[in-house]
Amino acid sequence: MYQIHCLNKISPIGTGRFGENYTIGAELNQANAVLVRSAAMHDMDLPESLLAIARAGAGVNNIPLDKCSEQGIVVFNTPGANANAVKELVLCGLLLASRKVAKGIEWVNTLKGQGDEVGKLVEKGKSAFVGPEICGKSLGVIGLGAIGILVANAAEALGMTVYGYDPYLSVDAAWGLSSNIHHARALDEIYANCDYITLHLPQTADTKGMINAEALEKMKDGVRILNFARGGLVNSADLIAALESGKAASYVTDFPDDALLGTEGVTPIPHLGASTPESEDNCACMAVDQVKDYLENGNIRNSVNMPAVSMARAPGLTRICILHRNVPNTISQFSGAVGAAGVNIENMQSMSRGEYAYTIFDVSGDVSSGAVAGLQAMESIIRVRVIR
Repeated sequence: MYQIHCLNKISPIGTGRFGENYTIGAELNQANAVLVRSAAMHDMDLPESLLAIARAGAGVNNIPLDKCSEQGIVVFNTPGANANAVKELVLCGLLLASRKVAKGIEWVNTLKGQGDEVGKLVEKGKSAFVGPEICGKSLGVIGLGAIGILVANAAEALGMTVYGYDPYLSVDAAWGLSSNIHHARALDEIYANCDYITLHLPQTADTKGMINAEALEKMKDGVRILNFARGGLVNSADLIAALESGKAASYVTDFPDDALLGTEGVTPIPHLGASTPESEDNCACMAVDQVKDYLENGNIRNSVNMPAVSMARAPGLTRICILHRNVPNTISQFSGAVGAAGVNIENMQSMSRGEYAYTIFDVSGDVSSGAVAGLQAMESIIRVRVIR
């Protein structure tokens, strides 16, 4: 019986996929897996029983990845599960960046009580809220992951000329990208050519504050910037200065901060990108399925701290799953220890990711507690699991 703990409210459409071998408990201290959305976990004591954490969403800034790796806890996220929800809000953001719809709505509401004069006042005042169409304009999409590709394709279908930049674009992702998208080979190409720029990349030490005074200076005058990725990608002070000087025409962000609020040209949105019932259901289902596959089969898909390793189960075989450090000669040591215990290796897979690695053996024969103890005693091994 596996114990699951939810740190946030998780869609029952997802948790309902756990079967009879699972219980969802209120306590963390006995949990085998945790489902989380935005709850902060950095100061939590993680129990020895914890094998997996699944983030129902893409960002994992709220999870202590280094501590999890050291304790042999696999951390999953759900890339692409909320992609359509974010894409739709980005398209809304393109229009909000162009036409002063939000300001216009605010102003119209101030006319309450003017009676029959409202129509005339609207006609008289509407010129203050005009803006350009997006059709025929150029859009730069920085980051071509699950969301960026959907945004690029949708914007191209709306008549925009789209430039995409992603030095880490995968082959699978490239297959989903329209052939009409221009491949930008450097950020400066995006900055020089695009009327609109939208960010769809993670915040890292390299990308934090990437939209700063230096980058803004390279952009077209009157550029309109959208940020539905992470607030820290944009230097707020530099962006505000660009708005005040006219270098930037507008900034639409799903990550407002205090400095941005009340600033002319900023449209702050309260982090609504993935806030749809469909997105929450999709993320929950994907998180649950990945946790189940890891707990029941030892397979790792969409982990942010461990390598992806999946192998189909064979009837009658026992599976040994080993999380270990990525150091030379480990596989031969493991296989030697398993063989010495009188167990025959039928199938195996092993992959590494940075300083960590994961190895699966499917074996025939009796896997004794002594054999497991022998493996666990090896210096390079972090955690051993046996799945029968």
